[in-house]
Amino acid sequence: MRVYGSTSLRLFAGSITLLLLSLLCSCATAKLSVADEQMARGEYYDASRTYRKVYNRLKKKSERPLRGEVAFKMGRCYSRLAMNARASAAYRNALRYNYPDSSTLLYLGRSLHAEGKYALAVDAYSQYLLLSPADSADALKGLAGCRLAASLKEHPTRYVVKNAKMFNSRRSEFAPMFLDRGGDILYFTTTDERVSGTLRSEITGMKKSDLWMARKNERGEWMRPEPAEGDVNTANDEGIVSFSPDGHTMYLTRARREPDADTGVEICTSQRSDARWSAPVRLDVSADTLSSYGHPAVSPDGTWLYFTSDRPGGYGGKDLWRVNLNDRASVPENLGNFINTPGDEMFPYVRDDSVLYFASNGHPGLGGLDIFRAELQPSGGWLVTNMGVPVNSSADDFGITFGPGESGFFSSNRGDSRGYDHLYSFMLPDLRIEIGGSVLDLDGYPVADAQLRIVGDDGSNRKARCKPDGTFSFPLQRGVSYVMMAGAGGYLNAKQEFTSGVEEEDARYEVNFTLASINKPNVIDNIFYDFDKATLRPESRTALDSMAQVLRDNPGVSIELAAHTDRKGSEAYNIDLSLRRAQSVIDYLVAAGIDPGRLTPHGYGKSRPKAVTPRLAREYPQFAEGTVLDEEFVEQLSDADREIADQINRRTEFKVLSIDYKIY
Repeated sequence: MRVYGSTSLRLFAGSITLLLLSLLCSCATAKLSVADEQMARGEYYDASRTYRKVYNRLKKKSERPLRGEVAFKMGRCYSRLAMNARASAAYRNALRYNYPDSSTLLYLGRSLHAEGKYALAVDAYSQYLLLSPADSADALKGLAGCRLAASLKEHPTRYVVKNAKMFNSRRSEFAPMFLDRGGDILYFTTTDERVSGTLRSEITGMKKSDLWMARKNERGEWMRPEPAEGDVNTANDEGIVSFSPDGHTMYLTRARREPDADTGVEICTSQRSDARWSAPVRLDVSADTLSSYGHPAVSPDGTWLYFTSDRPGGYGGKDLWRVNLNDRASVPENLGNFINTPGDEMFPYVRDDSVLYFASNGHPGLGGLDIFRAELQPSGGWLVTNMGVPVNSSADDFGITFGPGESGFFSSNRGDSRGYDHLYSFMLPDLRIEIGGSVLDLDGYPVADAQLRIVGDDGSNRKARCKPDGTFSFPLQRGVSYVMMAGAGGYLNAKQEFTSGVEEEDARYEVNFTLASINKPNVIDNIFYDFDKATLRPESRTALDSMAQVLRDNPGVSIELAAHTDRKGSEAYNIDLSLRRAQSVIDYLVAAGIDPGRLTPHGYGKSRPKAVTPRLAREYPQFAEGTVLDEEFVEQLSDADREIADQINRRTEFKVLSIDYKIY
């Protein structure tokens, strides 16, 4: 069974008899039996060093099989210490010396997986399956994790993760926990060289862990961490805490060792008075005294204590359990196989009555321990989701705590070849979904003092005023259908509808409005007729539908619909042609549902040549702004420019006649 670790609290290292330890470690010469005993007691750091000495002594050809065995055992120690690169090298040496245990390939796959070397891990898992098809569960889970890792890395979440350097030392810091939901005081476990004890762990080689804390100053800035006040820290390993809702009771994990008995990990309580914590007192979670209990997590209402244990009745490895704190007779309840696996589930964190976070190496993941989110379903089961990249990595990621909103801290040994853990901050930035655009007149100039109203089907209703340059911008929500109306004095209103996307990513929507003037004629662009006829061409439909919508958005407006021709042909002919064309447009609008009483046709023929507007001058710089494109001027132009001028004069316009049609 694989165990992870930087301290015994994190590892659940298991039993140890200190008397036996002192006898065995008195041996002056490194012996394989000594290393085996150290490993059996969970002293992985000491065992790895002893195995290394033995390995370096085995140089004869006849000793190659034994060298393979020692390399394998050394790899198992490195794996438990999360020194994955060293573990991979040791397993490769075991294979090189033909160590006969096929599980070497499985362990190699796991260490490569934890290094993030997914292609090599897949090869190792696949080779193991060929040799041990009857024992395929772990290798298949590893292959699934490698496939999942590729997908998670390709589609990272929006979380922003940073090394919390202020809290980290040259040793290990892990399992952060806020004192309360305010997020101003943070506790964590550390093996900093300045901890209170002097003894070093036989498991990790580091000093035994203490509880430290950091608080924010009046400016909201984190101050340097310091040891937790009071008597909570001792010469033993203690840490991995949770707090009662009122913040006065601390639940912590302690690895207390006695000289005449095998001891494991236990949960203790400490009481706070005047910011000082009392000496830890063992909490009797169960009558079972042979199993280990640790990683306490109190539910927000203070009713349930969630914890990690290797007690009988689980699904293998270490499982998550809970017990009712208000019922002394309560029996520990396993959280079931939606959450627990044959691997290890540890470090629970209860967000609310239906959301639980935990670390696991039993669910498919990126490697090592990953952090998972579990949401309670109406059926009573849990929906378990990997938190993805960048919260998770190929290394061990565990021990999450949330402050205000989607922010907080967790621990990880990513990027540390020694397997040491460090604290990382995480934050989910607010989605930046906004709408922007401009409000212009038909000549392309900003409409002064234009106002916008936007109404969403989520009940939102807001107003905004455009900037002097006609632009606007304001935030929106995801997955909402909006109706926008733009208007200004002296202009008709314009309406737009759209729905913001549901994708969890930043987005900006562009919506532009063009307002028609009440005080002057407005050209309707892209109205086309058959040559020398009044028949509307199909490509005119979009512009005509937009005109119909303008009239629907402004139900009190009546208009004159005017058509103009170029200079060619007689006056009488052009007047008749332009009137028939104006009537064709009116017929289309009436068919679209517009009251015919609001529409007056007029054919001007070639009697009103177009004056060059600023927009036309920008589009056709050969024509100066204000120039009237009459017949005398056009005749002096080149053939190409005459065609452009005739095209400009052939136009359809509307002019507002009244804004109070049938309003009584």
